[in-house]
Amino acid sequence: MNTQHETGTGAGTAHRVLVLGAGYAGLAAAVQLAARTARRTDVAVTVVDAQERFTERLRLHMTATGQRVAELSVPALLEGTGARFVRGWVTSVDADARTVRLDDERRLRYDTLVYALGGVADTAAVPGAEEHAYTLNGTQDAELLAERLDRLGGGTVVVGGNGPTGIEAAAEIAERHPELDVVLLGRQEPGAALHPRAGAYLRGALDRLGVQVRGGTTVVGIRPGAVETANGGSIAADVVLWAGGTRVSPTAAAAGLAVDARGRVVTDETLRSVSHPEVYAVGDAAAIRQGYGVMHGTCQGGMPSGVHAAVSIVRALRGKQPKPFRFGYYHTPVSLGRHDGVVQFTHPDDSPRRIYLTGRAAARYKEVVTASPWPTYGRMKTMPASGAFWPRGGRSARVRGGAR
Repeated sequence: MNTQHETGTGAGTAHRVLVLGAGYAGLAAAVQLAARTARRTDVAVTVVDAQERFTERLRLHMTATGQRVAELSVPALLEGTGARFVRGWVTSVDADARTVRLDDERRLRYDTLVYALGGVADTAAVPGAEEHAYTLNGTQDAELLAERLDRLGGGTVVVGGNGPTGIEAAAEIAERHPELDVVLLGRQEPGAALHPRAGAYLRGALDRLGVQVRGGTTVVGIRPGAVETANGGSIAADVVLWAGGTRVSPTAAAAGLAVDARGRVVTDETLRSVSHPEVYAVGDAAAIRQGYGVMHGTCQGGMPSGVHAAVSIVRALRGKQPKPFRFGYYHTPVSLGRHDGVVQFTHPDDSPRRIYLTGRAAARYKEVVTASPWPTYGRMKTMPASGAFWPRGGRSARVRGGAR
């Protein structure tokens, strides 16, 4: 336990760096910070998360169908790095006093804050979703859904939202539970953002799995036993999984940090908050502008943002100017059960290229991607530079004129 952060005393001249959230982006920042300041006695790194177990969001659709996945321990990963782990829910941030309050009333002080509180399913967007729908916000949520599906024995599962999360969940449920009818709802056709041929393959795979796809459908309400749609109809449902968009924690807005319309921390080109330069924001929690627009939350962009924030903090501690963050997307991997999938290779702005993979090759590719973060963190503990390689996006990622 890092008492100097909790009491605000005994820190001496140590610069206190507090990382909120140990997801893909937050953990990348924490490991990089610890590795790059390992020989310094004037820097103290603390990581705060509500769970000791790392949430592999890329595998939650597997957990939701009863498949066993590895239990990865954040405190165990941080052993030997010099970073400390504090378990607790963040309830508030006082940006003026530079303190963070946890659910057990502990108060942690910081000199530099890395804000990495990730997003969750936006159940507030549809009446009844909070009360009557399952989500894939974390391991416990996925396990609750798995238990419910095992008890059903028959009936209909409606998945609301046909982005990658909804597609993967619908495919996994249909493959693992052939006794259930699976309905996938969304405003667009699933795979609409892919190359036309890749999208057609994806929809064909869903059809082969028996998933009933209903594009052009807007969900306006969820009640016990049914999903209500904008055309005035309803779809019977024994179970509803809501995957129709995400929202971020209101903590940043409540703290007075400058946020965008979705509540994400607005950053400058070095990932500093534009209103509070001692705060860096990464991953889903940040509105990071690139030349092609504001980044959307993915693991492929989250981890690089965490690494870059750590490097920026170290540069600032050395009296140097942090460098601009640049990132270009390169793929969209989507699993369709355990032995099928689609991998769409993309331009830096996330628009589809002509190149894509399908079938078992895509499934193998997706598994490599899914499994890669944890060993990457391990390598970064001793070779931090190994985590600093990602596509910078070229000219399309440059923000012209410095405008945010």
